[in-house]
Amino acid sequence: MRYLIDNFADIMAITRTHLVLALVPLLLGLVLAIPLGAVVHGRRWARRIATTASSLVYTVPSLALFVVIPPLVGISAIDPLNVIIALTVYSTALLLIAVPAALDTVPAAVVDAADAIGYRRLRRTLTVDLPLALPVFVATVRVVTVTNIAMVSVGALIGVGGLGKLFTQGYQRDYPDQIVAGIIVILALALFFDRLIHLVGRLATPWTRAGAPGRFARRMQVAEAPGRAAGDMRRKDRG
Repeated sequence: MRYLIDNFADIMAITRTHLVLALVPLLLGLVLAIPLGAVVHGRRWARRIATTASSLVYTVPSLALFVVIPPLVGISAIDPLNVIIALTVYSTALLLIAVPAALDTVPAAVVDAADAIGYRRLRRTLTVDLPLALPVFVATVRVVTVTNIAMVSVGALIGVGGLGKLFTQGYQRDYPDQIVAGIIVILALALFFDRLIHLVGRLATPWTRAGAPGRFARRMQVAEAPGRAAGDMRRKDRG
């Protein structure tokens, strides 16, 4: 703890680098995974391929990716871009599985209602499906964020900046205080961003809170009426 206090300014500088290496891949993963996940949702064969590919990608050790990526994209092994690309691959893999799973939780009656009032697939996905799937999706975003914050430290083994330097330097110097300082800061970052994303998710989905259905939820209840009516008519016709 004494090392953390005495070297606070230096550790904060390393922490900023650590956050860039952790959060940029998360943002890139979201940009890639959300549209891809929405496309494969509802297409069984495409979803099966995406899930299998994502699962296989996530089983590749991070150190192996750090070695393979540089010659493929023409960068140095110690380039921070190496870590960003590797973590973007992992983030996209996890999120690509999560997007269709979250969209599965959207009530079928709501989907039927949106279709019945003339929503095209793209508009329905953006304005109905994704907002209602957000509570489930946010849980995976929290996991990916915490995982990235932890995995950036592995980059220190190839000489890339981040709080992992405190681990490698502490081990080389046989200085446990430096290692403990790195653990404390990484844990603090993980807890902070986990709670931050949880809070943002709650603010973005007010209809999920008990006793506060909100204007959006009331609109969806009204929108469900045509879908329920259509379903009743189909059941009567079959009867």
